[in-house]
Amino acid sequence: MWGHMTPLEPAVAIRSARPRWWSRLLSSIRFDEVCALQGAPLIGAILSISALTITNTLEVAILVAGNFCLVSHVFLFNDWSGIGGDLNDPRRAPRTFAAKGLSRSEVGYLTLSLLALGLLLLRVVGATPFCIGLAIAGLSALYSAPGLHLKGTPLFNSGLHLAGGMLHFLLGYAAFSAIDARGLLVGCFFGLVFSAGHFTHEARDHDGDTLNGIRTNAVAFGRTQSFIAGLVLFTATYALLVALAASGLVPGVLTVAALLYPLHLVASLRALRAGLTFESLVGLQRCYRALYAIIGIVMVVATLTSLSRS
Repeated sequence: MWGHMTPLEPAVAIRSARPRWWSRLLSSIRFDEVCALQGAPLIGAILSISALTITNTLEVAILVAGNFCLVSHVFLFNDWSGIGGDLNDPRRAPRTFAAKGLSRSEVGYLTLSLLALGLLLLRVVGATPFCIGLAIAGLSALYSAPGLHLKGTPLFNSGLHLAGGMLHFLLGYAAFSAIDARGLLVGCFFGLVFSAGHFTHEARDHDGDTLNGIRTNAVAFGRTQSFIAGLVLFTATYALLVALAASGLVPGVLTVAALLYPLHLVASLRALRAGLTFESLVGLQRCYRALYAIIGIVMVVATLTSLSRS
């Protein structure tokens, strides 16, 4: 009996292999990045919602699920499109789907499935969120698709992030309200955050993009210039948020966001003194993501508190 498989053993082996394949496939999704981008539409929905009801809560849940699938598609499509360059980058190569034993076709099917599911869920929420979801997917195609790949077109690539950030907020805002001046102004805040983060991200990935011949802002104009552009835009986001709070377009408590700016500035200067190394910019990204997470939480809690009192 030793050395021979029983009739049941092949079936058991197949079943045990399946979870490993699905686990590897799902691990190709950048869950940390995807989760970080759930805030904008969620905040948009909460700012535009008129009352907390079971129906509205269910719609918000469907919206978040749809956005989760859509953003997963955006990141995965970027990884699928740029796999050749990522394999040339010593920092990225170990984290690619190819390093996990996945083929390009497998990841491609997952990418399309996530897009279809995301758009289906957004259509359940409403026609306008569905159209905005299509627009976000279109921006993703312009940025990442082979043949277009506007990721390597300086300034235009950051413009795509500016538009994408606004659309991500409006995706949630349009679920419960018509898009109005308030929605557009608050959307500008999120667009600036996305664009500022993109400049910083390009400064971080300067070496890898140079190696692969991708003409990002940091490659075209210099790592320091891209970093400074990001810092200027981040500064503008804090100023805009205070103005929005002072005018009553977002909860007034957010005027205290001005107190967070010195922390952001200190972290930025620390990265600059460190020579804008990859590690120093990763640390800066962690810092400002935490700061904006605090801003988002305050915005949500203050709005929900106001709704519960009305």
